[in-house]
Amino acid sequence: MQGQDSPLQIGRGCTNPDEETRIPGILKNWKSNLKNKSNVAWTGAAGVLVGHPFDTVKVRLQVQNVEKPLYRGTFHCFQSIIKQESAFGLYKGIGSPMMGLTFINAVVFGVQGNTLRALGKDTPLNQFLAGSAAGAIQCIICCPMELAKTRMQLQGTGEYKQKTKNYKNSLDCLIKIYRKEGLRGINRGMVSTVIRETPSFGFYFLTYDCMTRYLGCEAEDSYVIPKLLFSGGMSGIVSWLSTYPVDVIKSRLQADGVGGVTQYKGILDCVRKSYQEEGWKVFTRGLTSTLLRAFPVNAATFATVTVFLMYMRSENDLRECDPGPVIQQPSSL
Repeated sequence: MQGQDSPLQIGRGCTNPDEETRIPGILKNWKSNLKNKSNVAWTGAAGVLVGHPFDTVKVRLQVQNVEKPLYRGTFHCFQSIIKQESAFGLYKGIGSPMMGLTFINAVVFGVQGNTLRALGKDTPLNQFLAGSAAGAIQCIICCPMELAKTRMQLQGTGEYKQKTKNYKNSLDCLIKIYRKEGLRGINRGMVSTVIRETPSFGFYFLTYDCMTRYLGCEAEDSYVIPKLLFSGGMSGIVSWLSTYPVDVIKSRLQADGVGGVTQYKGILDCVRKSYQEEGWKVFTRGLTSTLLRAFPVNAATFATVTVFLMYMRSENDLRECDPGPVIQQPSSL
């Protein structure tokens, strides 16, 4: 599969033959296709609205006390939250990802595209390396965002009307953590986030690359959109499976101390204690909810970004091929 070109061509009649035009190689032309990266960043908003309830369930299952578990599984967790906290309970902490993911999408696709251009050839290995670079860099935004999200998701667990609120919203959460713990508190779980995100995003873009090559996505193919959706969805699933145990540890570290008492000294201590208390299954807690969320959210994100870039690319090609205005010379007759 190394070096094999997908037949997708954008703006065929005018495209420079030396220019990269395949999917997802087109993503490496991000900078030239989009003058403003925020034009695509909004694609994460719809995904957050659809996927956040699944994420709330995932976090609740990952961090619940094994001695006194509140939830028996994914669907019981859904039912319990709706019954005890109303449907709005599933959307606790949504403000943080709604604000953060727009920037994360811009950073991820921007860094991945520019890194791929710097690496030169559009190969599966370079897709993995470019994706890994993007995953590592976006942790600067991702870690504080997920810290606030996690704390908000756990606030008022099992209460229809919260008697006491530690945090008014995600921003208030970050401000209070900063005042109490400083930058170190804001970046709680940063190392585990980097360990999770770096290879995860590498597999994310690698899988999308391999899937689009294998499915033979072509611009004139009437099934190109379903193919892009399937490729994006599978990318999300593979991405999560590749590092899911690390996500469990990250959630536990970021939730640690919510009740006032900290349990873990660090990543290794969290791994050791979690395994001793619950066995290997602890590292799969919340996986069902995660996979149910991963496919539709990532299918929509990748397909929307790719189609938008295809459109922008074709518009640019058409402008490059315009003959320009005809200047009328004054008649000498």
